[in-house]
Order: sequence, then structure tokens, then C-alpha cells
Amino acid sequence: MTTRRYFLLGLGAVAAIGGGSLLLASRSHNRKLLGSQETPADESFEIQRSESEWRALLTEDQFAVLRKEGTERANSSPLLNEKREGTYHCAGCALPVYRSADKYDSKTGWPSFTRAIENAVGTKLDTSLFSTRTEVHCRRCGGHLGHIFDDGPRPSGNRHCINGLVLTFIAF
Repeated sequence: MTTRRYFLLGLGAVAAIGGGSLLLASRSHNRKLLGSQETPADESFEIQRSESEWRALLTEDQFAVLRKEGTERANSSPLLNEKREGTYHCAGCALPVYRSADKYDSKTGWPSFTRAIENAVGTKLDTSLFSTRTEVHCRRCGGHLGHIFDDGPRPSGNRHCINGLVLTFIAF
């Protein structure tokens, strides 16, 4: 049983080191992103609705993403291939959040943008799924839009990977 004990101790040590690395990564990951602002966890948003009001306003899939921080299936959004000039608005409150001029094809299966419209989105640290990511949400209603990664094109280097399901597009 000594071997089993050492195995379990070693496994615990690896978990502790991994947790410490995650904590350090989350601290260094917490940086200013273009077009966004860090949102305190206890912030109340300008638009407040009950769960039943949100469910009446949104489709079931939109509710799952916007209010429960879900993710749409890759390559499923009709906005993925939208090429016209216009603005993308939050489906929860109609706030303009992204411009077509900042959209690009990241080949990830989700609409991607280099930046958000100034003061349109907020961010918070997301440590779910055993990784550290920056979640992006609508600054007015708090709706989950997607995540921001640092593998985008210059000059920002950011990729706002957004669920098209929670956006509405208005062409110019």
C-alpha cells in the first residue's frame, strides 16, 4: 500500500501545482482589453429582468447563452458569414456592441471581432473548464456574449469570439 499512498500524494501535489499555476495565470491574464472594461462581480446592470421576463423575450437557445453563459454550436450562426456593413446589437437589450468594420474570419466557427464598440461590453475572469479565459458580456444587461482571446490580428491582438445567436445585425 505504500506505492498507492505515494501515488495519491503525488497526484495531490500535481493538483496543487496546477491550481497555483491557474491562480498565477488568472492574475497575469487580468489585463485591459480594447473596447471593454473589467466588471465587478457584484455589479447590477442598467437593465434588470426576472428570469421569466428574459425567457419571454429570448428564444430558448438565446436564453441558454445570454443568461446561463452557454455556447452555441460552432458554425451554426448565420451571422458567421455576414459580410454587409452594419452593427451587431445585443439580443437582450439592443445595445450596439460590435461594428462590421471590426469583424474578421477567425476560422473558429464563431463570429469574431478585433474589438467592441467603446464602452459597450464588460469583462470578467472565467476559470471554468480548467482554463483561464476572459468572458465578455453586454455592459447594459449583463448578457453573456462570448470570450476574448489574445490570438487575434494586429493591432489589438484580441479576438472577441462571440456567439452569433445573441446578436442581432442591423445593416447600414
